[in-house]
Amino acid sequence: MKKKLRILALLSLTFVAVHGESCKNDTTEKIKLTVPSADEPPLTWQEHWFEHKQLVKRIYYDDNVAVYYDDAVDKNITWPARKMEDIWKYVKKTYGTFGKEGRLYVILHSGKYGGGHPATYFDGSHDYRNVIDVGQEGLWTDSTGWNLGATAHEVGHIVEGGSKNVHNSPAFPIWGDSKWMEIFQYDVYKALGWNDAATSLFAEMQTKHDDFPVAGAQWFRNWFYPIYNEHGGTATLNKFFDLLAKNFPKNGNAYTRDMNWGEFVHFWSGAAGVDLKAQATLAFGWPAEWEVQFQQAKKDFPAITYK
Repeated sequence: MKKKLRILALLSLTFVAVHGESCKNDTTEKIKLTVPSADEPPLTWQEHWFEHKQLVKRIYYDDNVAVYYDDAVDKNITWPARKMEDIWKYVKKTYGTFGKEGRLYVILHSGKYGGGHPATYFDGSHDYRNVIDVGQEGLWTDSTGWNLGATAHEVGHIVEGGSKNVHNSPAFPIWGDSKWMEIFQYDVYKALGWNDAATSLFAEMQTKHDDFPVAGAQWFRNWFYPIYNEHGGTATLNKFFDLLAKNFPKNGNAYTRDMNWGEFVHFWSGAAGVDLKAQATLAFGWPAEWEVQFQQAKKDFPAITYK
């Protein structure tokens, strides 16, 4: 499908196409209105999940993404289309396809909701689409800081919950709502050449502590970044999900249970190609229960091997 940019205007039947590497360099050109074909995203979408009840309007679409704003978002803000397309193309290149349609649907709100959530093509609640739905009290003026981080974060949830044609995230109870996202976002920023964002995130993670699984844990600094930096980078992140899809218990296209800590370390060791017990001990400690789980995981999943 030929790439089409759609920016809705109140009193115009033309659409404005926006290109450029940054918001400061935007230029515009006019495109003739065409009638949407069957495979094009709808012009409007009535939200029907959680507290979301907005009728959002499509302002952009192409083969990779469809972007919708509520009425409070300035329709002249164009960076989400560019940035989300870049991220989503990289995600599909790295982690594979996400459903038959394969688009990412981006919904943005201003003055409401104050956070975001994802959905995958497995989820009927969001009409079986890959969705990030993010709101904030402020504006979406620029593509830095929270604006970029929040949207990229939600894309990471789609990866963990829908990659490799399998639904659910067995590791979610272990890494929670942000730990996987930190290394996911760092990798995305590095791969796309967004060095300022990558440097900022890396610096932030050096002093960030969490209270799980132990008080003071530094997930990025002592677990994910050493694995990423020393044992394969992007390929290792992807391999973890490959190993899950090939080995972890499923019923059809859905995982049937969550991982325990021993299994978590075993699968990441398989992804990295080395035994990560020592790294886990450094990062989180190593309770006796984890040792029992780790040894059992080796027996239950013998196809996962490492040095």
